[in-house]
Amino acid sequence: MNERIHVSKVRVIDEIGKMVGILPTGEAIRMARDRGLDLIEISPNADPPVCKILEYGKFMYEKKKREHDARKKQTVINVKEVQLRPQTEEHDLEYKFKHVQRFLENGDKAKVYVMFRGREIAYVDQGRKLLDKLIDFVKDLAVIESPPKLEGKRLTMVLAPAPSSK
Repeated sequence: MNERIHVSKVRVIDEIGKMVGILPTGEAIRMARDRGLDLIEISPNADPPVCKILEYGKFMYEKKKREHDARKKQTVINVKEVQLRPQTEEHDLEYKFKHVQRFLENGDKAKVYVMFRGREIAYVDQGRKLLDKLIDFVKDLAVIESPPKLEGKRLTMVLAPAPSSK
């Protein structure tokens, strides 16, 4: 802004958006001051840098407003976790599957673990069967973001909401 611009020539755009041309920096600052405005560097990496004649306070207000609107439009996806065990009973599985279904319907991702303790690690195939059951249960609502894989004593899978269900 104004004296902080340390290049010899700048490309100047006036307050209504009309291209003035390439001017020496001092002349561009003088032009802005005559109009009661500031010379603001818009694109410092261009050759020559692009500066605009604007009111600095109004420029910062509009910039903050644009950033706020951009934040308002972005969506946040949460990752919800559900933990199972290989010996989990049928009713409890249905209950947890319904939780996963609800997470996916709300637009959240679901990370599902099957925990193995002690010698249960020998029954990884049972854990895979549980996760296959879950995939069948939510096949219309979800896409598999990462397929079941064994990480230490946990069998992990991540489900994301299907694009059509959002």
